[in-house]
Amino acid sequence: SFTAVSDLSLQVPKGCIYGFLGQNGAGKTTTIRMVMSIFHPDEGQISVLGHPDAQEVKDRLGYLPEEKGLYKKMKTAEIVAYFGKLKGMDSRTANSKARELLTRYGLGDWLDKKCEAMSKGMGQKVQVLGAIIHEPELVILDEPFSGLDPVNRDTMRDIILDMKRQGRTVIFSTHGMEQAEQLCDYVMMIHK
Repeated sequence: SFTAVSDLSLQVPKGCIYGFLGQNGAGKTTTIRMVMSIFHPDEGQISVLGHPDAQEVKDRLGYLPEEKGLYKKMKTAEIVAYFGKLKGMDSRTANSKARELLTRYGLGDWLDKKCEAMSKGMGQKVQVLGAIIHEPELVILDEPFSGLDPVNRDTMRDIILDMKRQGRTVIFSTHGMEQAEQLCDYVMMIHK
């Protein structure tokens, strides 16, 4: 009986950073899940990269869900490469790109260490890198700054800005005005 999102209309321009801003429970995650075709709207339509179902273009998407989790027994470079392979990368390219990304974003000392030894913030960076290793056109990050310390917040900001410089479209949700003001070209505010 609860309506999470109603009468929402928006268009996200290509190559921008678009923020979904709102308090907890406002409908941000529900909207993202509809865009990703995890949930389907009761009415209306959604088009993702020109297709009515995100599953049709899933290899062109990168997604970091709100509920984050890693395979704790896997090594850091292995798990990032694994996500690349799931998106169609060949093994050699995925392994090389995983090591490159982890090193570039401050996790070079962790390449061959198990994920279970990492801090929450480090694990979150690993998951974001897993979501972008295949160089998706559209990247959707659900609360990417949640629980990060200031250093990892800065790294997350750098990752998002790097994606924009590469011409990718980034959507992220947040309840923090600071991140929205610093990063976004456009902001959609959601309330109830």
